[in-house]
Amino acid sequence: MEATILTATPEQAGQRLDAFLAQALPELTRSAAQRLIAEGLVTVDGKAPAKSLKLSGGETVAVTVPEPEEAQALPEDIPLDVVYEDDDVIVVNKPVGMVVHPAPGHSGGTLVNALLHHCGDSLSGIGGELRPGIVHRIDRDTSGLIIAAKNDFAHQALSAQLQDHSLCRTYEAVVIGNLREDSGTVNAPIDRNPKDRKKMAVVPGGRPAVTHWQVLERFPGYTYVRCRLETGRTHQIRVHMAYIGHPLYGDTVYGAKKAAPGMTGQCLHAVGLTFRHPRTGETVELSCPLNEEFTAFLRKLRGGA
Repeated sequence: MEATILTATPEQAGQRLDAFLAQALPELTRSAAQRLIAEGLVTVDGKAPAKSLKLSGGETVAVTVPEPEEAQALPEDIPLDVVYEDDDVIVVNKPVGMVVHPAPGHSGGTLVNALLHHCGDSLSGIGGELRPGIVHRIDRDTSGLIIAAKNDFAHQALSAQLQDHSLCRTYEAVVIGNLREDSGTVNAPIDRNPKDRKKMAVVPGGRPAVTHWQVLERFPGYTYVRCRLETGRTHQIRVHMAYIGHPLYGDTVYGAKKAAPGMTGQCLHAVGLTFRHPRTGETVELSCPLNEEFTAFLRKLRGGA
């Protein structure tokens, strides 16, 4: 492992070492930086620093980031709500709370673990060992349609449709506040939040991101909307709706003041998916019902029990 050498600027005087590392190295969070300091993998001017060291400016900081340990995705007998399946693709209605692929802190119980059990060896290898067949992702606390490829031919074809925007993904959400117009488009670039690398944000010079929205129903203090993604950036709908002043109900990461009672995370569901079948070229148009939490909240907004 080779150390990365950084130099603190005079402008960074007074900044904590862990914050400096997290800012300088996008792959590190502050907690990860603190672990590296505690494990002796960081030196300042050649010496082991204190955890709470504040920089004076001008120091030489050497940090060694170990290679991540590769997890192994194993088949798990987890029930799947299969909406469509053939020899090339499988489309699943993912439940709220399920992570799409294994990652630190989520080595099992993911959609990939379930797909490996359901599909056996018939998943595309393009995504690698941890993401076999995965063409696109949706957040853990977002439910709804997600497509996976069963072979590399299908994976390449579907990925191309993602790039040219012909693979259409439609979501429904409840946002806080009342949108003035009945429809609109948010065209604002998205990238990592420079102040918090765990979050995304609208950032000048970020990756292009376009979300089209349409009002479905209005309630006092809330609006039920349908969103169509033209691009597919991480947390795109959540970031864009918060950007225009209407964060998703329950989304405490991007602006909701408190968690939504009776709901896991944000009120967001991938309700529709349209794509060209990679082998036949025919249009496949799929939909799925809202999850129970979302349905119960709408019923409450409409004055039901």
